[in-house]
Order: sequence, then structure tokens, then C-alpha cells
Amino acid sequence: MKSLLLTLSLLVTSMSTLGADMSNGANNFYQSERVTVEKVTFNNQYGMTVAGNLFVPKHLAPSSKNAAIIVGHPMGAVKEQSANLYATKMAEQGFVTLSLDLSFWGASAGEPRNAVLPDLYSEAFSAAVDYLGTRPMVDRERIGVIGICGSGSFAIAAAKIDPRLKAIATVSMYDMGAANRNGLKRGVTLAQRQQVMLQAANQRYVEFQGGNTVYTGGTPQALTGDAVGDEFYDFYRTPRGAFTPAGASPQNTTRPTMTSNVKFINFYPFNDIETLSPRPLLLIAGANAHSLEFSEDAYQRAAEPKELVIIPDAGHVDLYDRVSLIPFDKLTSFFRSNLK
Repeated sequence: MKSLLLTLSLLVTSMSTLGADMSNGANNFYQSERVTVEKVTFNNQYGMTVAGNLFVPKHLAPSSKNAAIIVGHPMGAVKEQSANLYATKMAEQGFVTLSLDLSFWGASAGEPRNAVLPDLYSEAFSAAVDYLGTRPMVDRERIGVIGICGSGSFAIAAAKIDPRLKAIATVSMYDMGAANRNGLKRGVTLAQRQQVMLQAANQRYVEFQGGNTVYTGGTPQALTGDAVGDEFYDFYRTPRGAFTPAGASPQNTTRPTMTSNVKFINFYPFNDIETLSPRPLLLIAGANAHSLEFSEDAYQRAAEPKELVIIPDAGHVDLYDRVSLIPFDKLTSFFRSNLK
């Protein structure tokens, strides 16, 4: 493992940019000899294909019924970015795990690519329950979920109306609704929001008449000096975490279409979050994360049982792949206790 990290570090150093920070155990593409991996597909409720990777511990008895965990990737990412790492690590602890691509992203169906539709994102988690709950090796009464970044809010939205998700954990969660309505630390004014909506609405005319698709947000193409943008760049634009699915454009990685991104403004995943109770909720965030406010907000609104775990010296993206910072022991104890 040290030799692999050294090789990647040397590769990054040779780049003309500042390069990826591979310290603190960054290991997004981790693989395990103790786990088997199978590419799977299944349909959501609307007949659209959802693609996933199924991870199974090699020691499981063929006839056993086991707890399972669904893992959702960061917003704009694909399952190969962070979700596979979490799924692999949790499979090493004895769980059957399933990482998935949200609709419009990765290998899952949906046109146009990179479109935003929060209800379909949340539906992917319920479709994953459909799939896992009909596998012979899975106990359908013992299925949990981990949502990373934006998938934290999609997983919560799914769990509010799908009681089959028995335990919910989020990591570096973004409330994608609040982030688009208000910005970080409520830095977006109503006038700015209205301008964004007007631009998106007018762009619909362009695309309806065959014009070029415009993308927004996501990861910058170069380092800019903006702390948040550069943090994402260090993961998505470097060997640390860069992954482009077949047929996709590297330039548009993580970038949603402008015309659809405004749909997040109508997304309120934390409304009625208290109705998750008595199912347990675990919220994990970095002490230095720009997204910490969203986990704190969810914690304040949620009912017991709930827990907020803040990781010292960790930022938002640190918890995507830095295995020395990610509290896998806490996730393991949480799901073992609550998926008994």
C-alpha cells in the first residue's frame, strides 16, 4: 500500500498543478482480497436502470441471512468515487454492501446526463432496498444506508417514506436544497437566487431549440484560490479521485445541467426529519468542513435516537477517502447495534 501511495504521489508531483494531496491515507480506489465485487443492475419504480456494485464478504455462508448497507456517492460523483471505498470497508466488517450510481450519473439510466431530479435520486435508494431485500443472502429486516455528501440528504429523504431503511448514517452531508437556496452560511441573497432561476429558465429556451447544454457548479477545471473549489479539485481533478465513466466528459464531471439544477431549490430533505424516529440516525462530519452546518441542522431537527460525530482536523472532502480519518469503527458499531 505504501508503494502504491508513493507511486501516485510521484505521478501527482509531476503534474503542472499543485497536485493531489495523497496524505492522511487517501485511498479512494482501495480494493480488498476479503471481498468479492459484482456489477449489478436493477430497475427503479419507474423502469429506469440503476447500476451498482455488490460487495460480499468471502467468509459468508451461502445459506446465511445477513445485514446489508446501501452506499450513495457524493453529489455529481459516481459510485467509484468514495462510495466503493465505504462499501468495501463495510463489507470487510461482515455486511453485504451495495454502492450505486444515482439516476442521470455514472452507469445508471437517465437523460440528459448530469440532470438533477431529487425525487429520482431518493428513489434510487428505495430501488436498492427492493434489490437487496430480494437477495437470498440478505435479511430484508436488516438494511441500512450510508449517504455521502449530497447523498446524505437523498438518503434521508428516501428513509422518511421508506421504513425498510432501518438505520441511516450520513458523512460530510450536504443539504442540497439549502445549499442551492441559501448557499453556505446563508451567503446567497434572494435577489441572487432569483437571478439564478431566471438564467436557468431562459436557458431552457436555448436547449429546447437545440442549443448547447450549459452546466453549472461542480468542480472547477483549475485551481482558483477558492478554498472550497480547490478542495473539490484536489479530489475530482487529480489521480486521488478522478474517474470518468465510459461515454462521459471529463470536463463535466460533477457538474449538473444549469436548467435542472434549480430543482434543488424545491428540495427540503430535513422537513419532517423527526419522523425517522425511532430508527437511529448517525451524522458524521469534519470539524473543519464547510458543510458542517448541514449535519448540525439535521441533528437539531431530528428526534432521538440520533448522534452527531465530529471528526477533529477533517474537512469536507477528507471524509471521502482518507481512511485514517474516516471513523469506520464508529460506522461498524452503529450498524452492528442497529441491524441486529
